[in-house]
Amino acid sequence: MSTAAENRLESSQERLTQVLHWLEEGQLDELDRLLSELHPAEIANLLESLPHDQREAVWERVPAEQEGEILLYVNDEVRSGLIREMDRDELVAATEGMDTDDLADILPDLPEPVISELLQSMSEQDRQRLETVLVYPDDTAGGLMNLDTVTIRPHVSLEVVLRYLRFRGELPEPTDSLFVVNREDKYLGRVRLIELVTSDPSLTVAEILDRELDPIPADTPANEVARLFEDRDLISAPVVDENGKLIGRITIDDVVDLIREQADHDIMARSGLDEEDDMFAPVLRSSRRRAVWLGVNLVTAFLAAWVIGLFDETIEKVVALAVLMPIVASMGGIAGTQTLTLVIRGLALGQISASNAWGLMRKEVLVALVNGLLWAVVVAIVAIAWFHDLTLGMVIGVAIVINLLVAAVAGAVIPLVLQRLGADPALAGGVVLTTVTDVVGFLAFLGLATLVLL
Repeated sequence: MSTAAENRLESSQERLTQVLHWLEEGQLDELDRLLSELHPAEIANLLESLPHDQREAVWERVPAEQEGEILLYVNDEVRSGLIREMDRDELVAATEGMDTDDLADILPDLPEPVISELLQSMSEQDRQRLETVLVYPDDTAGGLMNLDTVTIRPHVSLEVVLRYLRFRGELPEPTDSLFVVNREDKYLGRVRLIELVTSDPSLTVAEILDRELDPIPADTPANEVARLFEDRDLISAPVVDENGKLIGRITIDDVVDLIREQADHDIMARSGLDEEDDMFAPVLRSSRRRAVWLGVNLVTAFLAAWVIGLFDETIEKVVALAVLMPIVASMGGIAGTQTLTLVIRGLALGQISASNAWGLMRKEVLVALVNGLLWAVVVAIVAIAWFHDLTLGMVIGVAIVINLLVAAVAGAVIPLVLQRLGADPALAGGVVLTTVTDVVGFLAFLGLATLVLL
């Protein structure tokens, strides 16, 4: 972690400690002063870090003009809880001034009477803009886009464009380009601001038009949008509908939020958790969510235990097997997780397809073979020195090689199969992999021991 990141973390922790102290001591003036100085995103992070009672106390003292923006920054479950604490007038006031794309994000969480009142207060044009955003799923370019585009026509001069911009007085942030459209609003290209202000004002827009930036179709998956921004170093990009009509734009700040959300999802999904869950949700609600995941893991654990039970007579006669069993399963689990992580990342970045999957699997199997042989020798030597049994050392060495090879294949195949089935590899991949490596590891080790040692 960089020094700057460490300083921000320490600042957030100190702020949280200070707020809890002020709440306990009743020093609400100090709390009000702090809230007036913080950015809405910082207040949102603070609210997510507080238990329910303290969160409610802080939310009551948040400046009214910041409530709408704060609701956009907190996660879904915390947002729902805060909205339940607000009356109808508060909600209408908090959401009235929102941009259309922001309102589309928060609309599903609002009570029906508030939604009706908001829609009635909007102009026909704004309602149509809102409907445009709501048509597209959240995980697509259309769901990510905002509608604050600045468009110009190709036949006008740069002098006219500059006068138009001065008349507007401001540009949406961040704006690095103006999008060029025809009379039917179909996207033609873009004009960079730097070229606009440095070119001869007598030139037309068409003469400096950049046609290299292809528009992003509205149904493009969000992860592909993030990859496009990364590959092309984009600050903003146009979004078009199925007819090529410009309907919005995606900006780099939207993509940064998307990347952070995807990273949070991947981390939480490995434990069966949701990044949108409230960290301080009620005990029963959290218990119910985690119970399902624990149940799935219990089933896999019983499967591994059943395999071990098949060889109970062998274990009774050679007690050393019980001591060494975890080593085989653990080595396979780690090796498989390395491959699994590599493949899940490749799938997320669009770097793996049917054309190169076999080559990647072959490479991972060879890596597993090399590491398997290396660590099989090391473990075999330790086992022989520990239990003074050459045959036992050879058995565990062969079992480790077998399990690492199977783990490599499983780590490559499982996420591909899960993706084909429409499941989230990050969520289910780890559980399936652990089951495979445990079962194969125990089966290989205890099966070989039964054949060789008895």
